[in-house]
Amino acid sequence: MRGVDRRTTLVGLTALLMSQASGRANEDDYPSRDVRIIVSVPAGGGVDLSARIVAGHLQALWGKSFVVENRTGGASNVAADAVAHAEPDGYTLLATPPNVITANAALFKHLTYDPGSLEPVAILAMGPNILAVRNDLPIKNVAELVVYAKANPNKLSYASQGIGSTSHLTMELFKSKTGTELVHVPYRGAEPAVTDLAGGHVDVMFCDLGTVMPLYRSGNISIIAVATQNRVALLPEVPTVDESGVKDFTSTTFYSLMAPPKTPAVIRNKLNRAIVAAMQEPETQAKLKAIFVESSTLDTAAMGKFIDEQATLWGGIVRSAGISIQE
Repeated sequence: MRGVDRRTTLVGLTALLMSQASGRANEDDYPSRDVRIIVSVPAGGGVDLSARIVAGHLQALWGKSFVVENRTGGASNVAADAVAHAEPDGYTLLATPPNVITANAALFKHLTYDPGSLEPVAILAMGPNILAVRNDLPIKNVAELVVYAKANPNKLSYASQGIGSTSHLTMELFKSKTGTELVHVPYRGAEPAVTDLAGGHVDVMFCDLGTVMPLYRSGNISIIAVATQNRVALLPEVPTVDESGVKDFTSTTFYSLMAPPKTPAVIRNKLNRAIVAAMQEPETQAKLKAIFVESSTLDTAAMGKFIDEQATLWGGIVRSAGISIQE
């Protein structure tokens, strides 16, 4: 009996050593050819810019081309579907805003891929969401907004980047926590939404800081709160939503790099280490600051946990608010 156990143990150890050797080989050999990063949104935004910053660094580091391709449509589902069905070898990656991995599973009834099966690689950048109002709205803080909205149900309108977007779901979270009712005005992207906010066509909006900051600096809109745990260094005068009376309220826009299902951890971890290191370099920090976002140091395991928490939060908001997109 002991002889059988010994042979079984030897077989198990041999398999383990072969697996470890294979993992090291995969990591050492990667990348051996060009890598494609599919960006799920149009060129020029935070996701696209941060993906291009990362692609440039990885190309310089490893001597292989990291080609950035914008493939838009279907609330980022077109790009996500392509990556979800790509070979799990690390040569096709997805750069996306949060909705693909935090909300789309709850929003869409007939997806052709499983968002939860996409594998975490790295957080490309993170940015605070802020609460902005049109300049001529007689509301200067969150408390006044809540009082006015409760006294005038559905009189105030709020803009979003589209149904199921971060800006939409953040306001739904705000409504649920404050017991207020506002009218949703969805747009096709952040730029037309903030343009109409500045023009006085809509009243309020949650949006990422990078999109709103130029209009704030030019005096075309007002920012009354930031949806972060602590005040933002660029806006030290603006309180958080939490300290304004709406407790435990946070909302962050983050840009993720994801891989196809079953992509080996050794490849994803190698990419993560290289990206985290690149994002800490002074030159990269300056580029991120210029688009009002920050770097992240999360490894793949911590990133996976963070995404799970965000999916639980925003998926819950989608279901409780009865939001759906029939596609």
